[in-house]
Amino acid sequence: MNIQEIRTNPFDDQKPGTSGLRKRVTAFQQPRYLENFVQSVFDTQETLAGGTLVLGGDGRYYNRQAIQVILRMAAANGVARCLVGQGGLLSTPAASCVIRKHGAAGGLILSASHNPGGPDGDFGIKFNIANGGAAPEAVTEAIYRRSREIERYRILAADDIDLERIGETRLGEMQVTIIDPVADYAELIETQFDFDAIAELLGGGFRMAFDAMHAVTGPYARRILEERLGAPEGTVRNGEPLEDFGGGHPDPNLAHAAELVALTRGPNGLDFAAASDGDGDRNMILGRDCFVTPSDSLAILTANHMVFPAWRDGIPGVARSMPTSRATDVVAERLGIPCYETPTGWKFFGNLLDAGRIAFCGEESFGTGSAHVREKDGLWAVLAWLNLLAVERRPVAEVLRDHWRRFGRHYYTRHDYEGIDSAAAQTLMEQLRRLMHGLEGECYGTHQVGHTDDFRYVDPIDGSVSEHQGIRFLFEDGSRIVYRLSGTGTVGATLRVYIERHETRPERLEDDTQQALADLIRASQAIADIAYHTGREAPDVVT
Repeated sequence: MNIQEIRTNPFDDQKPGTSGLRKRVTAFQQPRYLENFVQSVFDTQETLAGGTLVLGGDGRYYNRQAIQVILRMAAANGVARCLVGQGGLLSTPAASCVIRKHGAAGGLILSASHNPGGPDGDFGIKFNIANGGAAPEAVTEAIYRRSREIERYRILAADDIDLERIGETRLGEMQVTIIDPVADYAELIETQFDFDAIAELLGGGFRMAFDAMHAVTGPYARRILEERLGAPEGTVRNGEPLEDFGGGHPDPNLAHAAELVALTRGPNGLDFAAASDGDGDRNMILGRDCFVTPSDSLAILTANHMVFPAWRDGIPGVARSMPTSRATDVVAERLGIPCYETPTGWKFFGNLLDAGRIAFCGEESFGTGSAHVREKDGLWAVLAWLNLLAVERRPVAEVLRDHWRRFGRHYYTRHDYEGIDSAAAQTLMEQLRRLMHGLEGECYGTHQVGHTDDFRYVDPIDGSVSEHQGIRFLFEDGSRIVYRLSGTGTVGATLRVYIERHETRPERLEDDTQQALADLIRASQAIADIAYHTGREAPDVVT
């Protein structure tokens, strides 16, 4: 084998976020940039030598080129076998499934999730460990430290391999297996739900659409919804993965999937609609004239877990990220099961899932999943709702209203201030930390601040501690305002403000969430002095 050791310089870059390394495509195209990160993974994850690596991504621009580089580096670093999705495609939940099924030592997933693609868009890479989940902080810290000291990388001098032909080939001493990217996942997902009931629903005049947003979920949705479950051809919209996602923003929310939302409006609107994001781990759920918030979705699926064959005998517990509304807490208390509150980032659910403490978990950022894999799973959430509707035989809006009558309604919204100056964002958060305790007892309208803190998480399984996970203002009436900086963008900073109020009086329920939270929204802007620090009078995105 012609293995080359190429001298390089250490990273002089910011630390990767909780979702791996995300940058503009042009950053990854710099000489040695991708190679430095990948070699840092091989240098720190010793089980990859002689083991199996899973490799694939969401099909965005630079996905194929990056895969060829990683394959040659894997061969040079002693990986025995590499499983690659056909065409370089693997959704994030499918990659988790493949890692777990085939006993891989880990996987490299190429995606910038819901961020835009194309030559001027974003790219990303992250390492998943042997349980199929995103690497925990100890692993990401080791990779980052290595990237700061790396002096060389190893790569095999070889031609590109054919990513389209399913089957086995050799790259140096390494076996490369091109796999059907959908098959293992589709086999697993069928064990989770009552496919016969869903097929009967879809064949009985039920009208739905699934928007794959020209991202990776298209082939999965077509195989499962149309071919296996019998949904009419065309149910899956924008189903061909494109390098630039068709020029769209592959983020399944009310702003970026407006055309899908419009299909559910009015008396002739669809019964159900859903969407998933760039790498297939997020979801949006819609009914006729209604939107199911991710927080409500997790709570409703938890309350109705018994309709799913995989969990008919009960669930041990549930978990949510701290900013996610406390709707699931109320359900869990009624069911007599624990509800764990973790920082944002799916990796924090991994220990709880591996320990059998929880069955379902979710984040307010359109992520929901279960113990079947170790990543959030957009199609899992869509199929869970279809399974529930197949049993209930009621519109989505009625399922929502019935849940609110039983458990109360958690009015909940997230206001995003995107692309703001990073220094200004940090100044805002530091000022909140200095002022927060002094605001205890202050009144904002009818809401009195009862307690403030900067969320700190102690993992109940391994005892690891995560600090500064979001600043919380907890009001005496149970309302909340949470401030947090997001690490998912590639330019500037995104300030996320989460606002929540629980209403248990049926006669007080109203349709307009923003109106129901109007006084708390004003309070959120005043407490943090958002306009002064960011120059923004209003958020860029409201969900």
